[in-house]
Amino acid sequence: MSPAQDRAAQDHGAKTSEVSEASRPVVGTGVRDASVATLISVVVCAGLAFYAGWAATHGAAAIAGIGVVLAAAVAVASRRDRWSGPADRVTLARTVLVGGCATTAVLVLVSTLPPRPWWLLGLAVPALVLDGVDGWVARRTGTSSAAGARLDMEVDAALLLVLSVVATLTVGWWVLAIGLMRYVWVGLSRVWPPLSGTPRPRYSRKVIAVVQGAALCGALVPAVPTAAATTVLACALALLVFSFARDGVQLVDAADAG
Repeated sequence: MSPAQDRAAQDHGAKTSEVSEASRPVVGTGVRDASVATLISVVVCAGLAFYAGWAATHGAAAIAGIGVVLAAAVAVASRRDRWSGPADRVTLARTVLVGGCATTAVLVLVSTLPPRPWWLLGLAVPALVLDGVDGWVARRTGTSSAAGARLDMEVDAALLLVLSVVATLTVGWWVLAIGLMRYVWVGLSRVWPPLSGTPRPRYSRKVIAVVQGAALCGALVPAVPTAAATTVLACALALLVFSFARDGVQLVDAADAG
């Protein structure tokens, strides 16, 4: 498991536990669920592209959204036992919404849609709300797994990156740091061994992660003044930098003490 995956597993608590054999349904459900999610994604993303009016760039927008879902679907279908649980289905549903956000983001970037379209919020807000549902479902059904935590983490990261890209058109390129922070951490952990450790669990880390998505969605509401959006996102980024810096210092100190 990579350092980023360790971090995500901590943040999702019970998802790091192994799924009991008694709770496992028929082998092969992962392939089925992945196929269903991909099919729905094709309908959603292609529908958004065609709604905007067909063009080569709109086809690329559809492909971008479907690609996000396909990556998650492949991750589920390629698991060793080809198994997926109820929480994975919730996460795959979130992935379809994130794929729709990716399609919408490309349409925004090519100026087919305005910089802050309601379409994007209509997809992003449910995706954020469902972020807390998959963990609850996993605990409720006794189907928590490290693979589920990794999938959930990747979906979270993809959504923040997509929303950050769109937000750059409103507040500037600096906001892209919110979406790239996690990927920068992964890159640094590969060249700086102390960052490959597992930071201690912190409830504040979960709160700060939620704040990022909420701040991005709030800033992308068309009625929100640009100045207010800029202030909110600057505060959110400051919290994120603090969270990563705190974990980095703790891991470096632990490595030095060891």
